[in-house]
Order: sequence, then structure tokens, then C-alpha cells
Amino acid sequence: MDLEVRHLRVICAIAEAGSLTRAAASLCMTQPGLSAQLRRIETMLGGPIFDRGQAGAVPTALGELVLPRARAILPGIDGLLSDTARAARCGITPGRVRLGSVGAPLLADLVVATRELIPGAEVTTRCQYSPSPLLDDLAAGRLEAAVLGDNPGHELPPREGVFLRPVVSEPVFALLPSAHPLAGREEVSLEELIEEDWALPHPDSDRTREYWASVFSRTGRQPHAPYEAEGRQLVDVVRAGLAVSLCQATFIEVPGVAVRPLSGDPLWYRHVLGWRCDGPLAAHGDAVVRRVAEGYLATCAAAPAYARWRRRHPDAPRVSDRAGGLTAW
Repeated sequence: MDLEVRHLRVICAIAEAGSLTRAAASLCMTQPGLSAQLRRIETMLGGPIFDRGQAGAVPTALGELVLPRARAILPGIDGLLSDTARAARCGITPGRVRLGSVGAPLLADLVVATRELIPGAEVTTRCQYSPSPLLDDLAAGRLEAAVLGDNPGHELPPREGVFLRPVVSEPVFALLPSAHPLAGREEVSLEELIEEDWALPHPDSDRTREYWASVFSRTGRQPHAPYEAEGRQLVDVVRAGLAVSLCQATFIEVPGVAVRPLSGDPLWYRHVLGWRCDGPLAAHGDAVVRRVAEGYLATCAAAPAYARWRRRHPDAPRVSDRAGGLTAW
């Protein structure tokens, strides 16, 4: 894990607030989540930055070394981002649309919708595992729209100049080796899976791991997770029979892995579209959501485990489109 600008912002926010509780509120985080992030930052920097006690968070000797440099760096970074975003907006032709996406099955339909609504547009895309940097890029004008996502109780914070539109909430499913004994069931329980070795994505500012941990705690324990991986590498670890993990309900099974619902649906994920209020897609928001929602429905039908789950749960949350009334599965 490398030191990033957002880590410097966390350190400065704690110093300004004087306590982790007040800093967490200003950063739209939970206090446990901020504490965990601070511990990772302190590990990177080689020692405690704050003494934490009844008096609040007081900088240590190392903190007194780090804080002045962080405070000196951040204004320059903010100025650079502001100037480059302004210059980019001035230099962009109306036909250029930059899109971003987390790992979700909505990006292709967002591209198609953009091309249909803005004929001749030059559409570019880039992806991130976490929605946080994409939301930052939207707010700074480095993206026009993005596919984002969040979890219950850990919703994306509002950002000036950015409109966020939920598309659908879906259950989180288990990802198992196809030879695993539980893979023969229609659904599996989290209590049984918690006994296994796990592969989990790196904890980041999107707070997904924090949300999972809060749900895991209901079983009375946290999983043993010796493997930290994302994307293709995570799937490979599971396929090799080394671990179990979690995945989106729309994940398409590949040879060697099995996707199964969790009993009682304890975990949920919400797909969200975001676009700039002053961007080229702002006037087409309803049409964009309608086209993306239609694509999502097609993806649902192509995911066997999710399709079976939906047939068993006809009253589950549905795709919502306020403009066109698209509410059916």
C-alpha cells in the first residue's frame, strides 16, 4: 500500500478536529473505519502519528514531523487539480465524454446510452476497484459520468456538482470452488462459510470491507482471510480451492467456481450512476438510467444463480426508473 494524497487529508482532518470521532464525522466515515485507516497510514509512515486518549488525538513527535509537510503539500495538490480540471473543461469539445466504472455490469450499457444520446461523441472509459476515486474525479471534472456502488449504511457521500442516481440494490452472493461441498446446495449460510479460509479485496475508502465485517460480526467471529486479492486474481484463488469469497449476484460463473446465494440475504450492494450536473449527460439523465436498467435486466437473465434467486423472491427490490416506470425484473 502506497501513501496517497487522501491519506494526508485524513491525517490533517484528525489534527484539525482533535479527535477521531469528530474527524470521522467531517470525513463521512465511521470512527472504527477511520481508526483502521489511521493504523494503516501509521504502519506506512513507521510509527504512531497521534497519541489517542481522553484528551483526544494529540500529535506525537512523528506526527509533528508529518503534519507540517502534509499541510504544505495539500494546497498545492488542490490547486493543481482545480487548475487542470478547469483547463480540461475549457478544452473539451462537446463530443468528448469520459466515463468511469467500478467492477459492475453497467459500463457497456452506459457507453451505448451515451453514444445513442450524443451521436458522434468520442467516448472513453477507465475502471477502478473502488468508487471513491471515481467520485473524486466526477467532482473535479475529470469524468463526465461513472458507474458507482455502495452498501447499506455506507452510502456514497454527496459531492458538489455531482448527481447520484441509484439504479438497483441486489444481494451479495458467495463465490465457491466448484468442488466445494457447499457448492451442491441451492444456497449457503454465512455461518458455515465463516469457518473457511477467505480471499477478500484490499480494504479501501469505499468501506466495503467495513460493511462486510459488521455483517460477519453477527456470526460471532470474523473470517480468516490469508488471501488479499481482487478481480481475476481473487477468482483464481477461489478456483484453485484455496478460499471462498463474495461476489455480485450478476457474476457469471466460470469453470471451476460456483456462485450461490447466502441464506437470508444478509449482504446487499447498490448500483449507482453518477454524472456531473453541468456535463453533457445531465439533460439525458432519465434516458441514461432507463437504458442502463434495461441492460441490467438482460444481465440478470444471463446469470443462472441470480435468475433462480429472483424467481424465488418476486418481492425483492427491483430496478427503478422514475421516468419510464421500468420496475419489472
